[in-house]
Amino acid sequence: MNFPLTRMRRLRQCPEIREMVRETKLNKEDLIYPLFIKEKNGQKEEIKTMPDEYRYSLDDGILFAKELEEKGLKSIIIFGIPNTSSKNELGSPAYDDNGIVQKTIRKLKEETNLVVISDVCLCQYTENGHCGITKGNKVMNDKTLKYLSKIAVSHSKAGVNIVAPSDMMDGRVLAIRESLDSYRFEDVLIMSYSAKYASSFYNPFRDAVSSTPSFGDRKSYQMDPANAHEAIREAELDLVEGADILMVKPALAYLDIIKTLKDNFNLPIATYNVSGEYSMLKAAIEKGYLTEDSIMESLLSIKRAGADLIISHFTKDVLDKL
Repeated sequence: MNFPLTRMRRLRQCPEIREMVRETKLNKEDLIYPLFIKEKNGQKEEIKTMPDEYRYSLDDGILFAKELEEKGLKSIIIFGIPNTSSKNELGSPAYDDNGIVQKTIRKLKEETNLVVISDVCLCQYTENGHCGITKGNKVMNDKTLKYLSKIAVSHSKAGVNIVAPSDMMDGRVLAIRESLDSYRFEDVLIMSYSAKYASSFYNPFRDAVSSTPSFGDRKSYQMDPANAHEAIREAELDLVEGADILMVKPALAYLDIIKTLKDNFNLPIATYNVSGEYSMLKAAIEKGYLTEDSIMESLLSIKRAGADLIISHFTKDVLDKL
């Protein structure tokens, strides 16, 4: 079929027809907003490397979450920022039942109808900023599993709906699932950071939560950006160990990995549109190099690649447009 019989522009001639035949649509329930909650009280603190993003006190963070819920937000993921003085080698503030994340979970469940997700990791809570327990300059995989499980159980006691282990220790999904089940938290979901790459796009986040490693890097446990087939192996292991949702992180630089997991697994696929991707676009928009339309275009590209759920700092910018 050739021109003039076939005219593709007929499907593009007006906004109403374009919307009718649109293949990929972004919905409010697809988006998850990442909320930074600090232990110390006081006014919200601007995150200099993330324009329009803040560290919130507990009360201010809950208020902001309510505002987003009124705009249609369905789910939120919590990242806690403990007082620097409370950090230690075992990251104990992470599994303190009165820790900042636990307090936030309880308050969100009391005052909103949001699906509450919690980040399960040690990096914000350890003195050295690594995602696991260390011995010398080595991150101890198996020893870390015990503490990740303690965090997940503590969050579940507070009422969380979904725990999201982001540490990339081998075997952590199984360890967490067994611990949750032993405490009768069979209904708590695990959204595993299955393919989490050792990416430079995390830098603004590390500034936001003060989790930059004090020695070495995370390349011994996060994935090599050059590897794609390895993502399938990681996801397979998480599936077998009991993950309910698989995640790819970052998003924009790893759209092929999102599609690979979508094509190979029948679980919901989540992705994290990370801080560096957010700040990069925000800076370009501020400079006039791009327009704000680039935000929606980037989110649509993530959805088109196969993501069912998108954790994004842009969520607050687009809720009114959906």
